[in-house]
Amino acid sequence: MKKLIRWVLNRVPRPVLQRAAGIGVPLLGLFYAGRGVECPLCGARRRRFLPYGYVTTRPNALCPKCLSLERHRLLWLYLERETDLLTRPVRLLHIAPEVCLMRRLKTRYRGHEELYVTADLESPLARLHFDVQDIPLENDYAEVILCNHLLEHVADDAQALRELYRVMKPGGWGILLSPVDPMRARTFEDDTITDPAERTRLFGQYDHRRIYGRDYPARLRAAGFEVADIDYAGQLSPGERRRYALPEDRIYVVYKN
Repeated sequence: MKKLIRWVLNRVPRPVLQRAAGIGVPLLGLFYAGRGVECPLCGARRRRFLPYGYVTTRPNALCPKCLSLERHRLLWLYLERETDLLTRPVRLLHIAPEVCLMRRLKTRYRGHEELYVTADLESPLARLHFDVQDIPLENDYAEVILCNHLLEHVADDAQALRELYRVMKPGGWGILLSPVDPMRARTFEDDTITDPAERTRLFGQYDHRRIYGRDYPARLRAAGFEVADIDYAGQLSPGERRRYALPEDRIYVVYKN
């Protein structure tokens, strides 16, 4: 199972995966029947979650019902317990929308569909299509922005962050997550590396352009944001972390004041 999933992730184009995963992954989930873990997004109970990973396969990672990964489950718990986003509809710009989050947010925004705006460069699931380095939206467009695991893909992440800051409304907030290696003091990037296999070896995925270090919050602040670096998983009980199969990732909340 691990080898099959890793092969598919590295060989099948992402738009195709986004369309096919809703059928294929639930079928694989039939092999994991049980009640050892629970997904807080969809309520699915399984013996464990499916393995997932482009290079190093992580066990107990992918929910076979809603396709949530560890970071999605942690983020959802934060949104549900620590913010009013799910009870007070505001203009939300969701860039590179994750299927599991998009489904739940659409449900919460029922009756206020015009306030929930999804965007991506190529995903067939998004409403708008644009490059995050050149966002075709007016200044102060959104009160809340979700943009996760995208900045490591773009050529100029500083420009992308300036654009995100520009379209965020003063007093607004957002969550900008990226893979961060806590063992690195500084972000590593090298645009001369174009070979997919070498990018995979150095950056962890064939379409990544950098691997962030502990300076990630400083890079967010350089765009103008105020940043809260939150060890949210550490605030939860060991039982909850096991039950929801949560990562040790941090939540990076940005504000435009």
